[in-house]
Amino acid sequence: MADQCCAGKSGKTALNDPKWRRILWIALLINAAMFGVEIVAGVAAESRALQADALDFLGDSANYAISLGVAGMALAWRARAALLKAGTMLVFGLWVFGSAVWGFVTGSAPHAETMGLIGALALAANVAVALMLYRYRTGDANMRSVWICSRNDAIGNIAVMGAALGVFGTGRSWPDLAVAAIMAALAIWGSIEVFRQARGELAATPTSDSGTCVTQDATAA
Repeated sequence: MADQCCAGKSGKTALNDPKWRRILWIALLINAAMFGVEIVAGVAAESRALQADALDFLGDSANYAISLGVAGMALAWRARAALLKAGTMLVFGLWVFGSAVWGFVTGSAPHAETMGLIGALALAANVAVALMLYRYRTGDANMRSVWICSRNDAIGNIAVMGAALGVFGTGRSWPDLAVAAIMAALAIWGSIEVFRQARGELAATPTSDSGTCVTQDATAA
């Protein structure tokens, strides 16, 4: 019974699952490395889509760190962490959307070759992370927020590669900016999904479950 305090409605748990924590650590390192690669390439290529994706990698690294910090806590605390992550996803989406609008007014055509190469590398990284996290996609709001971030990132990378083809074919910046706007929409929609589930979990969580989870043996001791 004590173990169930950390389980979401799906029955899956984040109660310091060693495999879950190991996957999060790997995902954190991959995302941190890709942030460095993409931000440099995005600035060099003058691609707002790559820069937006780089910032998304940075945000995901922070989100994975938060998930690691609350992995052994009660559902209420994990739901609160999910609310924080939903807020960061929303801020990222709004920032990228504003950047895309500004780029439509002032932007120049980015380097399509760099966009395509870095976009393919980022896609490989995000697909690898998404596959590792797939089994946890229907867990609590904290687990679901991690899965949604990875899923959206993979979709965004496919869009970046499509934008590279568009820029190459037209010689103009609008495909790059359109993809940046799509990525913003994905982040905003994802934040709404996580926010709704986290609010529902908080509403259904008894006040007594707001502390750190303990095992039955520890309680008996």
